[in-house]
Amino acid sequence: MGCFMQTQLLDENIAKTGSVVDSKTTNLDDILKEKLENAFHNKTSKVMLHDIAKIAIEHSPIDLAYAASHLPSNARPILFDNLPSYDDKIKFIVNTSADTRLIIFRYIKEQDAKKIFEKMSTSDAVWVLDDMSERRYRRFLELLSLKKAQEIKDQKKHKRNSAGRLMTTEFLSFNKEKTIKEAAEYIHDHPKADFSKGIFITNDELELQGYVPARNIVVNPLSSQLKQVMREVNHKVKAEISREEVIDLFERYKLSYLPVVDDFDKLIGVISQEDVLEAMEDMADETVLKMAGTAEDVSTFEPLLTRFLKRAPWLIVTLLAGLINVGIMSSFQRKEGVFLTFVLFFVPLITGMSGNIGIQCSTVLVRSMAIGLVSKKSKWDAIFKELRTGITTGLVFGVLCGIIVYFLDLVIKINVNPLALSTFVCVGLIGACLTGTFLGVFSPIFFEKVGIDPAIASGPIVAAFNDVLSMTIYFVISYGLSLLFF
Repeated sequence: MGCFMQTQLLDENIAKTGSVVDSKTTNLDDILKEKLENAFHNKTSKVMLHDIAKIAIEHSPIDLAYAASHLPSNARPILFDNLPSYDDKIKFIVNTSADTRLIIFRYIKEQDAKKIFEKMSTSDAVWVLDDMSERRYRRFLELLSLKKAQEIKDQKKHKRNSAGRLMTTEFLSFNKEKTIKEAAEYIHDHPKADFSKGIFITNDELELQGYVPARNIVVNPLSSQLKQVMREVNHKVKAEISREEVIDLFERYKLSYLPVVDDFDKLIGVISQEDVLEAMEDMADETVLKMAGTAEDVSTFEPLLTRFLKRAPWLIVTLLAGLINVGIMSSFQRKEGVFLTFVLFFVPLITGMSGNIGIQCSTVLVRSMAIGLVSKKSKWDAIFKELRTGITTGLVFGVLCGIIVYFLDLVIKINVNPLALSTFVCVGLIGACLTGTFLGVFSPIFFEKVGIDPAIASGPIVAAFNDVLSMTIYFVISYGLSLLFF
């Protein structure tokens, strides 16, 4: 019922606004972009700075961070300079694009960079520093205090897409013998401490024992010991596990947080829902790029040559596949008779149908693998299910296409045996669709086996291979049948 009501409200909102894209935040981005462009086009620098400072005060640094990506490179540091506080500057840095961060860090003074990183959370600092070169990263570490630099080093030693990178090292933990009053006094004395995720309880050896929800701090007597009101921790992970496993735990058990422990069960960090949401967004971006056949991380002012070089390797495969197709077609073109005249007309239909069926099979299978619906034991069941679906689809559309081609002779006189031509197209399309089905089903399994993201199975490389194989199968079948009819 709740999902239905949410869907109904969303539909009503779409009806009022016209589309989902024209959301409040999108409109705000457009308004901010226009304001900033007008401010930077002022002829007097004094007036320009006054207008920019006014915009920076009136709007959230997060909204400004998104709007900054539309500004010229030389304008972004000026906007950053006019943010009213270091907290706002940190929010701006964390939420803006990677190329904007690099521009700003090239511009700002080392002392300002030091203040920003000292105030920034360790997990955010590691994430921001990941975009920098090794030389610049070491230089920034030298600016920081020994404690902050060590915290960053400790977290950065974990693999990029692991739980150790997702976690935050800033959390509240108390010994189980402490009372609620002692915990409350500590929280009172440290107003910036975030206890919305709860308070974690450890023993004398700092081993994780449990947690106390924020509500339990309020409703229980102050004299109660934390061990009396704590709850058991049902799920915890090591820092080395992948972000995919972390996301799976959050989705399956609807977690609000996930503690991260070391080999001795000592609490070293906490992963929140916000951390997982960011990880899911990153994974979605990477998957879309792989499915599009490019490793390009979109940057507003990235040079044309750089964009070309990132896309070219994938497209070279497509080019080679196209040339192979031309070779195959030219080799069969030497054959005489009806094959030469009419069968070539149906090549776009054959490659399009087989390619779409293969992409459907691979996309469904990749999605099931990504959200954890396919385990090692159920993998073959999922494979056979997709094979049956793809084969059935190919058979149905192959027969349907053959019937349509047969009756086409009644409308357009093609001066050829309609039964022969419809048989060529029908059997050839079925064979091509079977080829596309097998390629679409087994390519994700193959890529996963060799340690490559299965999402690449929906990209142009597999599509190019499918075109070559399906067209070859179609020509072989058609030529073989032509020997029987003519």
